[in-house]
Amino acid sequence: MDDLARFCCHNPDCRLYGRRNAGNLSVCGRYGKHKQFRQFYCNACRARFSERKGTPLYRCRLPDETAIAVFDHLAEGNGIRQTGRLVGVQPNTVVRLARLAGRHAHDAHEELVAFSPSDLRGPVRREVVFRGQEAKELRSRQPGR
Repeated sequence: MDDLARFCCHNPDCRLYGRRNAGNLSVCGRYGKHKQFRQFYCNACRARFSERKGTPLYRCRLPDETAIAVFDHLAEGNGIRQTGRLVGVQPNTVVRLARLAGRHAHDAHEELVAFSPSDLRGPVRREVVFRGQEAKELRSRQPGR
C-alpha cells in the first residue's frame, strides 16, 4: 500500500487543490527508466500528475545523486562555478536548480509558517543609512553645530 497522505492535487481548478490526505489520490501508473516514479490520479478532477510535481526534481534529467550533490554544495555556501566544477555539471544547470530549490523553499515556508505570532513590542523599526550620509546626520544632531 502506497502512503499518499503527504501528497495533494496540483490542479488549481480542482475543489481539493492543495489539500493533503483528502482521499482523492490513487496511483495510476509508474514511469521513469526503471519505473521508479509514481503517477497519481485525482478522483475529484480526473487530473494526472507526477509524484515529483512541485519539487525541484520535477523534470530533472540529472541522476538524483548529482542533483542532490548540487543542492548540498549550494547549502554549504559554495558558489555557482565552484559547485559546477565539483559536481561536474554546467554552471547554468546549477543556477537552474538553485532557482527551483529557492522557489520551492519559499513556497514550503509560506505553507508551513502561514502566520507568525504577534510581537508584543510592536513593529520593528529599521533605519537605512547610506555611506557618507551617516556622518552628516550625526553632525546635524549634535548641539552647537
